[in-house]
Amino acid sequence: MEIVVLLYAAAMLYSLFMIWKSFDRRRDQECYILDYECYKPTDDRKLDTEFCGDIIKRTKNLGLMEYKFLLKAIVSAGIGEQTYAPRIMFDGREDSPTLSDGISEMEEFFHDSVGRLLRRTGISPSQIDVLVVNVSMLSTVPSLSSRIINHYKMREDVKVYNLTGMGCSASLISVDIVRQVFKSCDNKLAVVVTSESLSPNWYSGNDRSMILSNCLFRSGGCAILLTNKRALKDKAMFKLKCLVRTHHGARDDSYGCCLQREDDQGRLGFHLAKNLPKAATRAFVDNLRVIAPKILPIRELLRFMAVWIYWKTTTSKNPKKGVSPSPAAAASAPAKPPVIDFRTGVDHFCIHTGGKAVIDGIGVNLDLSPYDLEPARMTLHRFGNTSASSLWYVLGYMEAKKRLKKGDRVFMISFGAGFKCNSCLWEVVRDLNGGDENVWNEDIDDYPPETLTNPFMEKYGWIQDEDPSTFKIPE
Repeated sequence: MEIVVLLYAAAMLYSLFMIWKSFDRRRDQECYILDYECYKPTDDRKLDTEFCGDIIKRTKNLGLMEYKFLLKAIVSAGIGEQTYAPRIMFDGREDSPTLSDGISEMEEFFHDSVGRLLRRTGISPSQIDVLVVNVSMLSTVPSLSSRIINHYKMREDVKVYNLTGMGCSASLISVDIVRQVFKSCDNKLAVVVTSESLSPNWYSGNDRSMILSNCLFRSGGCAILLTNKRALKDKAMFKLKCLVRTHHGARDDSYGCCLQREDDQGRLGFHLAKNLPKAATRAFVDNLRVIAPKILPIRELLRFMAVWIYWKTTTSKNPKKGVSPSPAAAASAPAKPPVIDFRTGVDHFCIHTGGKAVIDGIGVNLDLSPYDLEPARMTLHRFGNTSASSLWYVLGYMEAKKRLKKGDRVFMISFGAGFKCNSCLWEVVRDLNGGDENVWNEDIDDYPPETLTNPFMEKYGWIQDEDPSTFKIPE
């Protein structure tokens, strides 16, 4: 009898041990951000209104209608006069880029931001276990990740991932790769390097769908240090709660709305189709449908379900098209579908700065306030669309404004060619007051400005009144 009892006790202890081991194992799979460094190019690379005008005027393939289109696009883009361009633009060689132009642009960023990040955190390059680099529009041999490894003399067993073609949502894809590695490897340090190479990708033709990218994209980048070391969790800034990726590449219309291709004259550029907003909305809705149950409280999900059922029932009772509803029915029927309130589970919204229309569209769909949209709008104005790194400039703005307190939850949303929508939720681990090297430190007191009006209209608005038959480019 005693042997049976001992066997039962041993089995019980073993089960408890396995449960504890499984729980303890999960604690080592968490993904934390220790620090991040956004790249701030030197002041001699700033694009003010006058210099932008000079660049446009020296693009010989443009006519009056293209000038009018560009003026409208630039004025409505939400971009200010302090954004940055690659050095090739200031040398006047954007029409004839070389491979070394793209490489030197990236290396300038690598040596600055990755170096600053490692020095500030006291981490040696030899301690890095995982390196993920995403630069969509430049692929070199050896790879850009190899150039970083060579410069910083990292270990020969470092796990390396080099991503290209992933577009503006690539940084969250990179974070997801690190998260997956952390699930099978304990006590690791990872660096994610995210940027875009603009030097070889200036479009010099006159196709309007391809000119637009010249107006939106600007130089930038970010290096992010992540870990799953339990001993470092108290030093971390953020903890990853969940991440959802949505890919609509199987849909032809979504796949074709963002393409790198050549125009009719063989000039390489980035094509943005008219159905892009529709494709983005569709991917956005599908992404939210998956992530909402993961990040919102049950009470909000139940409230939304009840309101949606009531709205659906009420609208189904309305008369068919062409027949006016009764006054009572018209008064009781909701004007539009109900919107789920993401602010019940999210404190801050970190939105990709794809353009003013993108930010405003997300604001309408999520019923966000001007306060919620301020970080993205100000980042777009100050730094422009820096592709996959833009999310981290938005996060830097929140930190510099001292908005991020312990326990707050930050929702990141990004879009990319393919077509993709990726989102994730971070929890703030400790109060963040903006470090000495925050990319916003020198400018934060000037934001938000009294107006975001672009001076292009004041300087070049006369183009709107020009006659195509008599128009000449002024000297």
